[in-house]
Amino acid sequence: MTLAEVRDRTLKKRDAWWTVVLVDPVATPLVRWVARHTRITPNQITWAALFLGLGSAWLFALGDRYALLLGAGLYHLSFILDCMDGKLARLTGNGSIFGAWLDYVFDRIRVVICALCLMVGQFRDHPTEMYFWLAILVIFLDMIRYVNALQIYKMRQGMRKKLETVSGGSTDGVSGKSLLFMEDLLRDNPELDTAQPEIIQAQVHLETQDAEIVDLHQGFRKNFPWYMRARNFLKRHRIRTHLISGIEFQMGVFIVAPIVGRIGLVTVVVSVGLALFELAILYKFWLSTKDFEQTMADMAMRKRRRTLEIAAGLRPPDEAEPELPHQHTGTRPNTEPPPRQRPPAGSYPAEEDSPTMALRTIR
Repeated sequence: MTLAEVRDRTLKKRDAWWTVVLVDPVATPLVRWVARHTRITPNQITWAALFLGLGSAWLFALGDRYALLLGAGLYHLSFILDCMDGKLARLTGNGSIFGAWLDYVFDRIRVVICALCLMVGQFRDHPTEMYFWLAILVIFLDMIRYVNALQIYKMRQGMRKKLETVSGGSTDGVSGKSLLFMEDLLRDNPELDTAQPEIIQAQVHLETQDAEIVDLHQGFRKNFPWYMRARNFLKRHRIRTHLISGIEFQMGVFIVAPIVGRIGLVTVVVSVGLALFELAILYKFWLSTKDFEQTMADMAMRKRRRTLEIAAGLRPPDEAEPELPHQHTGTRPNTEPPPRQRPPAGSYPAEEDSPTMALRTIR
């Protein structure tokens, strides 16, 4: 493969700015070379990243100026390898679930050990309790950052699945149009700079003409109208809006701080930055839950309105929900099931239009 093809297959659509600017230009050519000339596996690279991280921790523990500089360089090399294992797995197709678990766990081990060694090395030359608390702060923030990210992702997926289940495939439960989420449209179409569903639908008509658009982030975009412009600008450069994420936090503590020689100050600054961005994510998620609750309420209202329109004869009968077997309407006594009649040939043009499929949908 050419280098451009390797980039297309291995680079994420959006990533941390540290990775985009300082890691990908080095890691991508290395991954291409490794795939072409070696039999190295992604898991072997993961182990190598861990050992290099432990080497940087040993240098951090020494505490002197040159050891800190070497430790910072070794930590950055360890992070490059940490990015290479995933790229190699995507390029060669030989990734595994266990490999993903190994990569995640080794990252957490590396952070814990490096944080302890860095602060112990500083404590040796400057015996103060501050470094003890800084070690706890770094470990706690790294842990809470990744736990919070996984939990929010789980909750968002749960909201989407619940909407799809309750709606029956459309926002009014009857139109037959599939649900399409605004966040998916904006992710796949970074040139879009509006949060209005009807305008989005006109701009990407081919994708949305048979879909109902649901926006679970309209509250956040309404409160911060400049967000979409900043997001789209960063996305065109593959950079996430979460500018101080767990990656930048680690690089600040284990690379920037040792290089500038101000461990305490830089650690406090990046810790505050990470905490602020995490609070912003929590606020955005809270607004998203409000949008979810409002969307659920709107769906319930549409279904009630549909029921009343059917009862009043204002909606065609063919839009009513299909009847279950042995279900009776009108004045006919519900004493025995009506005779079963086989539909005439060709009455159902596709399986999804058949009574069997309708029952599956109801269930």
